[in-house]
Amino acid sequence: MTTDLEEKRLGILHQLLPKAELLAVLCNPKFPTINATLSEIETAARKIGQRLVIFRASDEPELEVALNAIVAQHVSAVLVTADPFFDTQRSRILPFFAQSRLPAVYQFREYAIAGGLMSYGPSITDNYKQFGIYVGRILKGEKPGDLPISRSTKFDFVVNLKTATELGLDIPPALLALADEVIE
Repeated sequence: MTTDLEEKRLGILHQLLPKAELLAVLCNPKFPTINATLSEIETAARKIGQRLVIFRASDEPELEVALNAIVAQHVSAVLVTADPFFDTQRSRILPFFAQSRLPAVYQFREYAIAGGLMSYGPSITDNYKQFGIYVGRILKGEKPGDLPISRSTKFDFVVNLKTATELGLDIPPALLALADEVIE
């Protein structure tokens, strides 16, 4: 589901920086749905008149090259697409963007808690709760194959104001009003 939210994350960046000339998208070219995801992001960018540049990384050396290329392109902000590889590289990505003074939006609130600027995605806490409900139903005798497929229904939009201050950004009040959590 997190990949379905990339258009929303792009919109959040656009609300933050409506006059940004160029935004970066960091993606993993080996992620199974990346071609469809990039097509959706590019379509959404065209609708709002936003120029994008795509950077690809699927391992640590490629990530290093991509991060340096993002800075060299003088982009205004970065959309880090939903991908387990980037989750494993959070301790590399967050400090790099902080040092480079680049705002970025991520998929999970854990990024914002760890110092990222913003995140929007499914609530992991709510997902675990739903998982527990399913386990309980199975333990009470229901067959897993008979249970309906469930999707996330709760999403977290988190803004880290401390990071915004460090980046010299003023978060628009309308964007702050949408936040489920504001870290000060």
